[in-house]
Amino acid sequence: MTRVRKAVFPVAGLGTRFLPATKAIPKEMLPVVDRPVIDYVVEEAREAGIEHFIFVTGRNKGVIEDHFDVQVELYDTLAQRGKDHVLGDLQRMQPAPGQASFTRQQKPLGLGHAVWCARELVGNEPFALLLPDMIMQSDPGCMAQMIGLYEKTGGNVVAVQECDPSETHKYGIVGRGRATGDGFEITEMVEKPAKGKAPSNFYLNGRYILQPEIFSILANQARGAGNEIQLTDGMLKLKDKQDFFAYPYSGRAFDCGSPEGFVEANLAFALQREDMRERIGGNLAGLLSEAAGLSRKRSRA
Repeated sequence: MTRVRKAVFPVAGLGTRFLPATKAIPKEMLPVVDRPVIDYVVEEAREAGIEHFIFVTGRNKGVIEDHFDVQVELYDTLAQRGKDHVLGDLQRMQPAPGQASFTRQQKPLGLGHAVWCARELVGNEPFALLLPDMIMQSDPGCMAQMIGLYEKTGGNVVAVQECDPSETHKYGIVGRGRATGDGFEITEMVEKPAKGKAPSNFYLNGRYILQPEIFSILANQARGAGNEIQLTDGMLKLKDKQDFFAYPYSGRAFDCGSPEGFVEANLAFALQREDMRERIGGNLAGLLSEAAGLSRKRSRA
């Protein structure tokens, strides 16, 4: 079995749900507490043993490359001012020379196309795919847990979580087969099934381990939903040739591609920090009380 050494991060999206905030700032650089969203995702990959970080970017995303580069003036200033803790944090998150690669998705043709754009950098080996909109909260991280299952099963592994059965039409849903280690074999995959037609309530949450044969499939993949090249369509074809397994992730996942999920992530990660928990928790209780009072006033009006 070939070890998973590389991870792909598709960061070319426009972030239209966050306009006007994302007019000049990539959505992946919006801060959750005091770190950009992409930092959390890269850290998750690094914890899982990933050695090479591949970013599929687009126009106006150069700041992501700058973020993972050395900023000599800033580092020197922090060192001179004795801010060793902050400097250490910046240096730990920075990939070593040669560990980060950047390639352009020149046209917005969908997730499947973005993954295909990384083919030359990945080469003929399995790779992790982490959607940067989704950040996870667990110890160990989601990808590290998935690697544990992959080492037992091989093949392809996707992370799934359970949703309310009434919400299955919003997600990519997998069918549940025989149990395998900490996961189960996938019998089918359906993108946004019609209400009442879903094979289960397990949805894909944005974490994948895929074999390189997916690239040749995506190269000839017809456009699907939204007139885009869909990764799920490619995985369905790959499933005809290779095994797919699901890892039920029990941690918390936040969709930072939506304003609601972004706010939830900020609150969750702030409350996890000892230096913020008491103040944020107290203020949150007060804000909730005020919101409840406002709702009562409106209901009586």
